[in-house]
Amino acid sequence: MDFEVVRNVIAETLGCDLEDVKPEASLADDLGADSLASVELTMALEEATGISIGDDALPGMKTVADIMNYLNAHKE
Repeated sequence: MDFEVVRNVIAETLGCDLEDVKPEASLADDLGADSLASVELTMALEEATGISIGDDALPGMKTVADIMNYLNAHKE
């Protein structure tokens, strides 16, 4: 999965600065994602990548790296 694509989706959806979206960045603490923003981010990522993200996977995604790991593990 292309990090730049995911990075752009995260920055656009969460309204944060692109340079703040790093693998180690916490979605909640560093990028300001609340529960609603997390759901919106999930939908935006699914649309951009074509990869379905299960509702049970969302709570485990705390960092940008967690998202990348999930997407890479579930790509076709």
